[in-house]
Amino acid sequence: MQENLQPIVRDLVLIGGGHSHAIVLRMFGMKPIPGVRLTLITESSDTPYSGMLPGHIAGFYSHDECHIDLRRLANFAQAQLYIDRVVGLDLENNKVLCANRPAVAFDVLSIDIGSTPAIISVPGAAEYTIAAKPVSKLLQYWDQICRDERWRVSQEPMKIAIVGGGAGGVELALSMQAHLHRILSGALSEVGNKTKALEIHLFQREAELMPHYHKSVRGLVKQVLLQQGVELHLGESVCQVKPHTVVCESGLTVECNSIFWVTQASAPQWLKSAGLATDEQGFILVEDTLQSLSHLHIFAAGDIATMVNHPRPKAGVFAVRQGKPLFENLQRVLLGKPLKPYKPQKQYLSLIGTGDGRAIATRGSFTLPPNKLLWRTKDWIDRSFMQRFNDLPEMGTRNWGKNFPNLQSPIPNTESPVMRCAGCGSKVGSTVLERVLSRIKSEQPSGEERTDIVIGLDAPDDAAVVQVPTGQLMVHTIDYFRSLINDPYIFGQISANHCLSDIFAMGAIPQSGLAIATVPYAEPAKVEETLYQLLSGAVKVLNQCQAPLIGGHTTEGAELGFGLSCNGLAYPDKLLRKSGMQPGQVLILTKALGTGTLFAADMRRQAKGRWIDSAVESMLLSNQAAAACLLEHGATACTDVTGFGLLGHLMEMVLASNVAIELQLEAIPVLAGASQTTEKGIFSSLHPENLRVSRYIDNLEQVESHAHYPLLFDPQTAGGLLASIPESQASSCLAALKDLGYESSCAIARVVALAGKKPLTLIS
Repeated sequence: MQENLQPIVRDLVLIGGGHSHAIVLRMFGMKPIPGVRLTLITESSDTPYSGMLPGHIAGFYSHDECHIDLRRLANFAQAQLYIDRVVGLDLENNKVLCANRPAVAFDVLSIDIGSTPAIISVPGAAEYTIAAKPVSKLLQYWDQICRDERWRVSQEPMKIAIVGGGAGGVELALSMQAHLHRILSGALSEVGNKTKALEIHLFQREAELMPHYHKSVRGLVKQVLLQQGVELHLGESVCQVKPHTVVCESGLTVECNSIFWVTQASAPQWLKSAGLATDEQGFILVEDTLQSLSHLHIFAAGDIATMVNHPRPKAGVFAVRQGKPLFENLQRVLLGKPLKPYKPQKQYLSLIGTGDGRAIATRGSFTLPPNKLLWRTKDWIDRSFMQRFNDLPEMGTRNWGKNFPNLQSPIPNTESPVMRCAGCGSKVGSTVLERVLSRIKSEQPSGEERTDIVIGLDAPDDAAVVQVPTGQLMVHTIDYFRSLINDPYIFGQISANHCLSDIFAMGAIPQSGLAIATVPYAEPAKVEETLYQLLSGAVKVLNQCQAPLIGGHTTEGAELGFGLSCNGLAYPDKLLRKSGMQPGQVLILTKALGTGTLFAADMRRQAKGRWIDSAVESMLLSNQAAAACLLEHGATACTDVTGFGLLGHLMEMVLASNVAIELQLEAIPVLAGASQTTEKGIFSSLHPENLRVSRYIDNLEQVESHAHYPLLFDPQTAGGLLASIPESQASSCLAALKDLGYESSCAIARVVALAGKKPLTLIS
């Protein structure tokens, strides 16, 4: 029998990484509820802080300074993080429908997805403008403009149009004008006339800018814009957008290089289609408790919500203020306590940056003109807010009672934790397993009936039975490990890719797979959800290589784990071994290194979210196509680079082939962020053991200080293939690999005859 462990009994799902949800995640990290599984579904691993975006566009803040890292935050909150786009809700079955993954079940749901500019009604706007949201696309386009060297030397003016004269459009115009003016300073000195080098056009349907603000600030903002050389087109309603052209109802036509769309906010259609009560613009109607009017187990906050009793403008300040009451009411609904009403303030201080290190202050009828002190005040407020998400407690083993004195009581009306059995008493129940497999089979059919699968999941027996075709060999392999990422669907795919790589490295074709899964303790419905997500990911990968899942074993445990026993088929003359390297060949590596150090840093919350994004993208790339490509280009030896690191697996090939290697350290591809984490001394727990292979390096003292040296011993999960091919095939092989999507593929070493005592020479 095992110790008491609090099982998962409720699912709280957050859609969107807006300001309110960022605060909720931080507060849940400080005050968790045992038995509640927290999941964040968001389209990106970081989220912009709206208060600093104009400053970022103006060039005052870096990307990291004005974005909240949601991976770090989810890690701190012990939350699952699903990177995907929500496309709908199934409110009859309490499921979130996503674009690229299985539906996600919930007991309580909260929505904080912001808003998007309304562009559908204007012909050409969707095709030829850059919308202010999603912010990530806006910033990507803006970065391209700032990096475009042509504008620095061109004698032609740069023309930018901004449609929308609200606060967002005004700040965007001022920020862009200031930043581009600095970038084009060289061109300006040559031309001698700033209006010739840069034109910013601001279009506003109303006769006044920022119509929802007091007239005192409207007049001041207009004055500042004109002083900065921004051309105002007030009372001009844009009726059509053509390529690089804005057309107004009055007949005014303005040609521009880029057109930005910052108009009235709108909501995605799927909210209303799901059956949620919404206002005329599609925003979710909520009570004072932030609960949906129509569905009391659904909450909403930020721009996407409209408080029925206290309507307020769509502004970031209200989203920030809603964070704490949203957290408190989410906890209360989970704990079965009465909810508390929230009443937002009517007036608030608005600090509007002018892009030049000054800011305007306004609250109600009170307005102060642009001032550097006001900008410094705004900067201090914004940096203080962001610091709350940078200064998270250091990671350690969580003792619920000791580390969290304010820990809430377990959820009421649930059974007390029971002693968990070992042995076969720890298996997942047959009913749960049958439901999961039935769902996956209906959603991901394996295709044509396989005659070589004699007994599989279609007719379960004590064991699966497969047939080996005449003249072929069967290749067996097995892998299993704990989850390294807080998304069971993605983990299932990564694990399956990792397990299948041995088959590909041997030159074989996968035939079938048996799964072994450890699912965290939970009530049956929650076990089913976890297993469904996990196996859905694994089956997706298996089906892609036409290797059906034919059986397996499940057990409950303290944490998620998964693996596959895979078998493949190969013709004897096509079988690749580690012992086939020959002098004169080159070694091709198909993926970049660094997953070990990056996920070690992720555990310590010292990895940037985008670094983990890149690592996940690499791990989701199957080695199947790479293996076929390497065979086509004459590969004679191959292995997959996994737990023992590049040098550990390379030495297995070297010793088996009785050759030596000259390895180019600079040629080794490295995942984004991996060099930074190794420089900080962050290594995988297996790294010290892998270092023992350094005894085979002939010139160790000359190269061990090289930045890439530690990565030679970094254990890889779902790493790339390492293969020897004729030197004459190297260029065409690399070109083909890159065309197949293996963009990090590189020739990293030469195979030479063994001459000295130590077979590895590293060249820096």
